[in-house]
Formats: sequence, structure tokens, C-alpha cells
Amino acid sequence: MRPVRLPVPAWGHNGPVHRSNGTSNDRSEVGADFLQLDPGEAPVGGLADWLARRLRQAIRDGRLPLGSRLPPSRLLAAELGVSRGVVTEAYQRLGEDGHVRGRGRNGTVVVAAPPPIPAPARLAPSGPPPVPGALFAGPPGPGVFDALRAVPADIDLSPGTPDLAAFPRAAWLRAERAVLTDLAWAGLGYGDPRGAPELRRAVAHWLARNRGIRVDPEEVLITAGTAQALTLAARVLGDAGVGAIAVEDPGSLGVRQHLGGQGMATPPVPVDAEGLRVDALRGTGARAVLLTPAHQFPTGVVLSGDRRRALLGWAAEGGLIVEDDYDAEHRYDRPPVPALRSMLPERVLYAGSVSKLLAPALRVGWVLAPPEHREALVAAKRLADLGNAALPQLVLARLLESGEVERQLRLLRRRHRRRRDAMVAAIRERLPGAAVTGAAAGLHLMVTFDGEFADTGLAAAALARGVKVQPLSWHRQLPHGPGLVLGYAARTPTEIDRGVAVLAAVLRGLR
Repeated sequence: MRPVRLPVPAWGHNGPVHRSNGTSNDRSEVGADFLQLDPGEAPVGGLADWLARRLRQAIRDGRLPLGSRLPPSRLLAAELGVSRGVVTEAYQRLGEDGHVRGRGRNGTVVVAAPPPIPAPARLAPSGPPPVPGALFAGPPGPGVFDALRAVPADIDLSPGTPDLAAFPRAAWLRAERAVLTDLAWAGLGYGDPRGAPELRRAVAHWLARNRGIRVDPEEVLITAGTAQALTLAARVLGDAGVGAIAVEDPGSLGVRQHLGGQGMATPPVPVDAEGLRVDALRGTGARAVLLTPAHQFPTGVVLSGDRRRALLGWAAEGGLIVEDDYDAEHRYDRPPVPALRSMLPERVLYAGSVSKLLAPALRVGWVLAPPEHREALVAAKRLADLGNAALPQLVLARLLESGEVERQLRLLRRRHRRRRDAMVAAIRERLPGAAVTGAAAGLHLMVTFDGEFADTGLAAAALARGVKVQPLSWHRQLPHGPGLVLGYAARTPTEIDRGVAVLAAVLRGLR
């Protein structure tokens, strides 16, 4: 007797449906009736990203309404002909976004829809459309980063952005509900301009656990990100008679802009393989210096032990160190290094934030000031905005104290490492003459090239072909060769490879 083939169940919006038992039963099928998913559409190495996007779109456009169940991961994986881990990871991403929730025997259920994608903003009749090449035609102005973000691109390799798709939406929503349940009415009034006591305490605990800094919560000042911390610091130091803050070269253009906006001069100090050159710092005559010792931007080098001792000696003689600890937690191939603040707290003004840990949109950072500047910084913060919004502070405090941020960091490290590896491999294959630095930690790489050409021209030509990058010359004041600063954390390995392929094609045309 010939065996009878039973129809294989697929899954619709609210449970199993069955394929018709037609003549195609004798051939192998890859794909699912559920949402007409075809894994052949996925880019190489990007199955989980592709599946998460398709599911997210189906929730957004109503094909998967609230309350509908997703297929069991094992069954969907079998229909798609992929490993179960691909489906599990896609479901996990939707869970982290807060779109679905596992309900035991009832399966994985849609609980929230992503916001609709807004239509592109229409330009005012009087405003000409942005010209991508014009961004790189001259020295970068104060609004250059805003203008660059506004230009659409297929692949954005700008540095400084973590994987925003991994933001822990479900954990944030749980913490937010808990905060609103427990919050007394008085908590909705004006608060302490230094920040919510709960967040100042949580930040102190976080810094003790992760950066080796022992600080009393009363010494923590909550700010609107590191940008505000540096702006307030420049204002306070300027009032105290400091006219210049030396900066690393290469070093962050954005930092120079924040300091310059307060009338502060920013003499450059060269950076080499051991970090900032303290002998050159002495030569500037500056009384203060801003640096990124744990992971220098953009070179990625770590300030060496000898340079640390020399720098602390300079500070002990009366200098002030402004420590921007912007992404020290993101490390892959090297051990952690202690913050300078943990070694000489009375001469170090320390700034950090959650922009690289969670998302820049939260606009939450902190500053630890030496005693002589602490009250002046609090006064400047009070006059600036009366303090950060209280509710996000309380939510963040819960996430920090519960260990949720450490869990998020572990997830991001694994994902960022894969993307870092993909970018390094793509550069080695497609840009064999390029030198790569900064791969051991952070969210970006610095790539330098031999030859005589303008890296701004390379960036402009790449943007014209849909790939967004930052030229190294934006972040330098001293003479230099061409280079790029490339972010990898927010892009998939497939996108990274495509982006580097475009850069390689453009570079061949420039040489």
C-alpha cells in the first residue's frame, strides 16, 4: 500500500491552516504560506534580520493584528528550511522591541504594533533640496552633523551609533509601568536639578561595578547627555578663567564644536600608538585637557600606563583632566582599563552617558566634577533647564539597578563583535592597501589610506552612491593623510560588505 501524505500545517493569523493537497506534494518546497515568506529573498548571512523585518512590517500593516499568534519557531523553521535559531532570534528581536510576548502554552502573541513609517517631510518651497556633495565642500560648520543625518542613504556607516534595533523596548516598558505604579503625585513636580536621587544612586553603583569609580551619589550630576556635560563644563571653566582646553588630534569634531561654542580655544595635541602625547600637552600651555583615554576617538588606542602616569603628574601640578568615557564598555579583544577618575578624582572631571549603551534619544548622561567646580556646575545646570525630565531618569534607574543594562551590554557585545568582524573582513578583501585601527573596542574603525587625495571627496562620492561615512579630516586639526571613520554597530554584515564595496569602487576612481 502506498503511504498517504498528509497536508503539512501552516499558520495563519490565529492558528493553523492547511495547504491544499495538490499535485505538488511530491516535490520539496522551501518557503511558508505564513505571510508568503520566501527565504530566498534574504541576503546572505542576514536571515534573522530579514525575518524580523518581514514580521515587523506585517504587524505594522495589520496582517498580524494585536492578539494574533506567531507560528511555533520549530514549525516555521522547518517550513522555511532554516535553523530554528534563525526564527528564535527574529522572535527575540520582536520581543525586545515590545511587539510580541511569549505566553507559555499559548505561544508567541502580538501585543503592540510599531509606529507607522512617516512620509518623507516635504521641503518648504523657499528651501532648496540638500546637495550631498556640498556637505564636504568646505570646513565643517556647527550644523554639519545635523545636515549629514538629514541626507538619505542606503547604508549609513556613520560612527557613534549603537544597534538601535536592539533597544530593550519590553524591559523599558516594564520598568516604566512599575515607575508609574509606584510614583507618588509629588514625584510629578519639579525635582532636584542635580537629577533624581534614584538615578544618581544607580549611576554611582554602575560606575563602581563597571568603571572602578567610587563616588558618593551626592557628587553625581545628571545631564542631557555628554554633550551638555561638556558644554556646562566649558562654561564653568571659562568663568573660572580657563581660556583653552587642549584636545586630542585626531579627536572628535563634535567635542571641539561644543567647546568652541562656549568661546573655548581647543589647541590640538598629537595622538600616537600610546595615546595623547603629554610632552606636547605641556607645550600648549593649556591648563585643561579633554581626552578619551579608555578608547580614543577616532584611533581606538588606549592611553598607555606610562602616558597615564605622565598625565596624572601633569594634573597633580595644577592641570585639569576632562575625561570623556564615551564608549568604554564596548570592548571585544582586550581587558578593561580603569577610568582616570578612579585614580585622581580631585583633578578629573568625568563625563559619561547611556547614548552608546542604550540609545542617544534618551539624552541622559552624567558628570562627576572635582570639588572646586561642583557647585558651579550644579548652578549652570539649574539655569540651563532646571534638570532632566524625571520619568526617564526613574525608568533608567530601575534598569541599571536590576541588571537589565548589563544584560543588554552582553547582547550588544556579541552582535557588535560580529559586525566588527564583518567590516574588518570586508576592508581586508576590498581595500587591501588600507590600514585599520581601533578594532579591539568601540563602535567604529579608523581607516587610513596611502596616496594624495582628499578624503572629503571620497566621502562625497560615496554619499552620492548611497553610502554615508565621515572623512577623517573632519576630526583633525594637524596635517594628515586621507582616511575615514566608519561605524559598524548599526548595520548588518551584508550591509557592511555592500558599503565597503561601494567605497572600494569610489576609491579606484579617485586614484
